Amino acid sequence: MNEPMHPSLAVGERDEETFADSELCEPVRNRGRSLFAIARSVQAMHAREIPLSRPLLGRLLLESGQMETLLDEYGARQNQHWSRFRALTASLKNFARIGLALAYVQRRLPTYRLLPVEGVFRLATGEQLRLLSGALATIAGALLEEGLAVGIDVSGVAPSPEDFGERLPPGRLARDRSDRIAGDTVTTVTHLATEFLNLAAEGDLLRAAARVRPADYASCFPDPVSEERLRQLTFRFHNLQSLYDTHVAGTSIESFDAELPILRGHASVIYHLLDMATDLAHYYERHASPHTADAVLRERPVVDCDATMATLFAYAMAFSSEYLAGGQRLCQKILYRYAESGRLDVPVPSYRGFHVRPSNLVARIVAHYGSSVYMELDGKRFDAGSPLELFRANEAINARKRRWLASEIARVHPDCGGEQGPEAVAAAVFAIVHRLAGEGKILLYRQPLEFSGQLGHREGSVLENSVAEIAQLQATGQLDIRTDLTVTFVGDKRVLADVEVLACHGYGEDAFGNNVVLPKALAYLRR
Repeated sequence: MNEPMHPSLAVGERDEETFADSELCEPVRNRGRSLFAIARSVQAMHAREIPLSRPLLGRLLLESGQMETLLDEYGARQNQHWSRFRALTASLKNFARIGLALAYVQRRLPTYRLLPVEGVFRLATGEQLRLLSGALATIAGALLEEGLAVGIDVSGVAPSPEDFGERLPPGRLARDRSDRIAGDTVTTVTHLATEFLNLAAEGDLLRAAARVRPADYASCFPDPVSEERLRQLTFRFHNLQSLYDTHVAGTSIESFDAELPILRGHASVIYHLLDMATDLAHYYERHASPHTADAVLRERPVVDCDATMATLFAYAMAFSSEYLAGGQRLCQKILYRYAESGRLDVPVPSYRGFHVRPSNLVARIVAHYGSSVYMELDGKRFDAGSPLELFRANEAINARKRRWLASEIARVHPDCGGEQGPEAVAAAVFAIVHRLAGEGKILLYRQPLEFSGQLGHREGSVLENSVAEIAQLQATGQLDIRTDLTVTFVGDKRVLADVEVLACHGYGEDAFGNNVVLPKALAYLRR
């Protein structure tokens, strides 16, 4: 017989003996000697306006992480006596991670060869490091105070005697290794550029956030901004950077194409900025948000929430958006140079040909890749990147439809060439339209049809009257002529592949012009 679970225990929690709050003081004091000393160092360096070095930030991250692990092992987060101390430890670790990322970006900026953007990124990064130093000093001081409050004697703790200076020689080692031999690097480059463009299409989160007023920062959580969404985007840019380093870095194609390292620099700096943004969003959602944060720090805040949100929106996300836009333009240039040309025959959109929706969708595919693609029909070329150009092709499409229609009318009404009276002509036209509709040659959008007042009164044969009346019904949107007409797209194979997918899904609409959900491969068109 199973024993009943203790009502105070959560599912999966072990039935362990509890001990007094004060008994945790000694393990924390022993584990935290280095942490408390480094916290004093942070305070002292900030007071003397000494910038925090990467070695110090790295040690602070290590020690605070180890302390957080110890506290979590004993359930400090759910303990009233220790919860604030644990929250401050987590905050110290969080901001140390952000500081390391900022210091890394500042150090590597000269090697990234970034395209110019709005604002001076180097100066903005230096200012963020200065602000972060103040935030870390404030959190460190609060942690030491809370240590005294929980029963840990930190009054005599002095700054760490370690030298956290970072005295590094200028310059870099010579690049004197031979280029490595890789596989199909060209294919990889086009894949990288295409993936960057896909990520740029999903960067509406960053573009929107960059335009948010400070007073509205908080209202962006949890939609469109959240730790989860930022972490997912960060992960994909990290994958992009990793793919480049595996397949392109150190190859001959990288040596010969000066724009590829620029692409790598953009992917890297966006990754690091998004990594910071993720940590900042985590801090807000966990410790500051009125909806999701633990009351431990929300009710007695340590870090200026407005400054934190400004770093998230006006620095991390705003510059991510700027470098994303620059990288997007760069990738379109790269794809234009590396593009492999091809030809694609696809059917004309069944509903009214290349009207507004299909023309716009095709043009957006072309714009997404930044390629040059044209459409061929009856010996004429139309710029596939221009909706108006594609729309103009309907003249040729409708002319071909009418020529085909004339042959179909002659088939179903062989005696349509002679002159007849108005009533006979009207009856013949009426019969021809419904015969062709029944055979699926024309598609009726309205029933009953509203024939024009000219029916039976035009000059000419039944054939001429039928063609004219059907053209009138087509122009008024009551029907359309169904044919097996095709057009040919010529240009970048990646564009052609997406156009083929679009055509297979009716150019985004069914035979009656109703919206059709596009597949995942064309998700960027929905944005």
